[in-house]
Amino acid sequence: MVGGHDHEICFCFLFSDVVIVGEVANFIAYAFAPAVLVTPLGALSIIVSAVLAHFILKEKLHKLGMLGCVMCIVGSVIIVIHAPQESPITSVQEIWIMATQPAFLLYVGSVIMLVFILVFHFSPRCGHTDVLVYTGICSLMGSLSVMSVKALGTSLKLTFEGKNQLIYPETWFFMLVVATCVVTQMNYLNKALDTFNTAIVSPIYYVMFTTLTILASVIMFKDWEGQSGGDIISDICGFIVVLSGTILLHTTKDFERSSSFRGNFVPVSSTLSTRLCSGNGDSKFDEEVPPPSEEVCMRRQ
Repeated sequence: MVGGHDHEICFCFLFSDVVIVGEVANFIAYAFAPAVLVTPLGALSIIVSAVLAHFILKEKLHKLGMLGCVMCIVGSVIIVIHAPQESPITSVQEIWIMATQPAFLLYVGSVIMLVFILVFHFSPRCGHTDVLVYTGICSLMGSLSVMSVKALGTSLKLTFEGKNQLIYPETWFFMLVVATCVVTQMNYLNKALDTFNTAIVSPIYYVMFTTLTILASVIMFKDWEGQSGGDIISDICGFIVVLSGTILLHTTKDFERSSSFRGNFVPVSSTLSTRLCSGNGDSKFDEEVPPPSEEVCMRRQ
């Protein structure tokens, strides 16, 4: 038992370090590739965590979970093959022009309005009962944070290339937006994880966050503007395959654990099973549990 506990502690430290490295790499990736490509590929981190948990923590990966991993890989390959080519950006002021175009300002205004409604109206009333409230706030703010991260990362990349972008106030504005969005996003994501099961929060958050981020990127950077209809459809199909694999992987993560848990109980009568399935969820186990075999023998004697 102690050895297993030590393995869990080591895995937690290893996982936290890997997460930090992964987020830094993610930040760098947004500076060199479109968000339509980078964001869906985040599903690969789910595969890595599932594989590490399988080998280090001995958490059995169900066959359907393996199928989900394969689907994520296949969908990611499709997205990479049909990914759009990003237009070269020479200054942060170009990104500012994209960020202040009417279509994207309408998107930003809609996101801010929805976040305020969710935070001040729905969160106090049904935040602890409806998983979509907290995950919706995280996803909406996350789409804005990705756009700002991409702008900030591009600015830093140009600065390192010798074109100083730190002299422009737009760079510092994007940095402020990143800090605000990330703090809000992490706050409500922690609330969601504290309130609901991770197996429920993770796939819903991934689907909403990725969808909104792709929508924001298409509006702001016009990623699909130079693509053919076939490439756009292939991108969407690859994205759907990745989403399906992610959901399948999360829904089957605890299958073996739940099945083994059920296996510890003595099978009950068909009448009881029918009543439990057709009832309102109230426990009726105590009413018709067959008495132990020893008591039956004593009664017959």
